[in-house]
Formats: sequence, C-alpha cells, structure tokens
Amino acid sequence: MFKVAVGHSNDPDSLEAINETLEQCLISLGGVLPQAGILFAAIDFDYSLLLQRINDTFPNIELIGGSTDGEVSSVLEFQQDSITLMLFCSDEIEIRAAIGKNVSQNPVEIARQSIESTKQQLTLPIKFCITMIESLTTSAVSILQGFDLALGNIPIFGGATADQWRYKQTYQFYKNEVLSDAVVTLLFAGNIVFSHGRSGGWRPIGKRSLVTKVDKNIIYEIDHKPALDFYYYYLNIDEPDSVYPLAVFPPNEETFFLRGAISYDKNTGSITVSGDIPENSIVQITDTCLEDVIAASQTSFAEAKANYAGQAPEAALLFSCAWRRQILGTRANEEYQAIANLSTPALPSCGFYTYGEISPLSEHGQTFFHNTTFLTLLLGN
Repeated sequence: MFKVAVGHSNDPDSLEAINETLEQCLISLGGVLPQAGILFAAIDFDYSLLLQRINDTFPNIELIGGSTDGEVSSVLEFQQDSITLMLFCSDEIEIRAAIGKNVSQNPVEIARQSIESTKQQLTLPIKFCITMIESLTTSAVSILQGFDLALGNIPIFGGATADQWRYKQTYQFYKNEVLSDAVVTLLFAGNIVFSHGRSGGWRPIGKRSLVTKVDKNIIYEIDHKPALDFYYYYLNIDEPDSVYPLAVFPPNEETFFLRGAISYDKNTGSITVSGDIPENSIVQITDTCLEDVIAASQTSFAEAKANYAGQAPEAALLFSCAWRRQILGTRANEEYQAIANLSTPALPSCGFYTYGEISPLSEHGQTFFHNTTFLTLLLGN
C-alpha cells in the first residue's frame, strides 16, 4: 500500500494556512499515519510555527522542505504566496530524512556525510532520493558530487530553495528545524515504483562547440575563443541573456542540460553561468517561444508517464525553474494546467518553483543540476 495526501493553502496567516493544509491532508489520509512529508512554503511564512504544527499532528514524521519562488499542487494549482504539503504513507517502503548543515564549508564532504549517516537507518535497498538544497551560499554541483560518493548511481530529484528573487537568504526544513546553508534529503527504500521526465522547451540551434577553458561556473573560452564572442556570433548581442541559455552536453552524454548566464566580464571575455559546467562539455546556443516553454511541462509529464513501470502512478512531484515563472508571467499556471489535462482523474501532485532543478539526464543516467527546466517525478507501487 502506498498512499499520498496533499494539502495546500494560500491563507497569508501562518497558523490558519497550516491548519487548513493539515485538515485537507487528514481528510485524505482517512486515519492512516504518514511516514514522511515534504513542505514547500513561500518566503514570508513563520516556518517554525508551520513545522511545529506538522510535528504536533504527526509526531516523529520524517519531514523535509524549504522556501520557494512559487508553489503548485493538485489542490490549488499554481500559487505565489502559499504553503503546500505532500505526505507519504506505506507499509512496504522505508523513508528517512537526512540533513547536512553549514554545507558551504565543504559541500562535497558534508553532503556525503549526510547521506552516509542516514543510510545506516535503512534495511531495504535505496531506490531514489528527493532533495532540497541551499542555492545562494554554495555550489549545487558540489553537493551532488557528495551525494554521488555516498549513493553511486542512485537517482536524485529535487530543487534548490528560493526566496522570490530577493537573493538574500533561502531556508531548508528538517523535522522541526529551520535552517539556511543546509541540504535536506528524503531517502526512499523498498517496494516503490518511480519514473521521471524533464524538458525545458528550449531547442539547441547552430553549431556544436567545445568548452575549451572553464573554472567551475565561469566559462572563459569556447572553441579557444572568448566565450562572449560565442554569444555575439549567434545572437549579435554583446551581453549574454538568460532568455538564451546554453545547452550543455557533458562528456559521454547524448542529451543536454540547460545553463543560464548570470553575469559576464568584458575584460576576460568570460561568462558566469548559474551552475558548474564539466570540462570538455559541448555547448550550443538555444532558442524558444512562450508556447514551447509551456508545452515543456506536458513533454516532461508524458515522458515520465511513458517510462512508468507500474499500473498507474499514485502521485507526482513537480519542480519548475523560477526563471520559467518570470518568463511566463501571468501564464505560469498554464504549466500545471497542461499536465492536469493529461491526467484523469487528477493525480495528487505537489511541487515548487526552484533556483535550479535536479534529476538524471536519462532513465538510468547520472544526476545533473539543471536551469530553466521542468521536472516530473511519478511515484507509486
């Protein structure tokens, strides 16, 4: 048995919002106790109060979560200032929460240790992980390197916490703790079926080129020429624009993740992008239109559904980029509506708008950090 409950409230009062959310979940649960949960919350809520109410209602729950740039669920669809909670119940799987604090001090090792210590609590084989990570203080790619050291080829899904474009402080939740500069994870083990899909809506154009000089997230040269020249050649613009992210094909990968530019240096000709790029990656400039950006959620969901090995999924977790929300503006809700039209009856779903998304590039491939992408994770058994 695998059961999921979803609650969602846009009440601006923290106590009223969490009480409404919990009431919705309790009705769906019908007396079944949840083993674990994920809370997505907008930036201005009283997080300590939210966590206290959840832990009072479900003592010893394995709970993670974080601050967002927008929330989405099957209850209220897209919202910008709300909280939404997904709870997981099962007598066939084990779920444990992991925490890594002060992760910027040594992201690889702290991420590795957070998983290693929690793995010991599981008796069944780990199937996958869901994580919410710090986005402003450290490298998400380094955190994923630490996870890989502890997990091998176990897939990881999730997103980087956000603060509605304030870029001051984001928050992560672990049981009853409110943290910053942390990484939180749920490890799923046992009899659970999952599948995933991802799509950005941006399509590569032009010639494929080699990144010939890069330092983490600063690209100095492409095809042995200043990186800024690459943008100028294809787009006739002096300044890189996040509307045209790079498609990055890591070495030995046939598909790509997207990387948006966040700054540049005319003196060195370099471009700084929002996430590390592996050395010797192939890149292409990309292009899109609003209709393709919206259609990406459908593509992502359809890909996950096509790869789902069980009879039918019980729930969906959704992770979309904050930059997509900025581009879509008042049409942001169409991302969820495009998915809802593919699922009858509506699949219980929950998710948030992130400062970066996390998933493998392919069904059994390595996990990567993405930008401007929509991710779908389907769950069931």
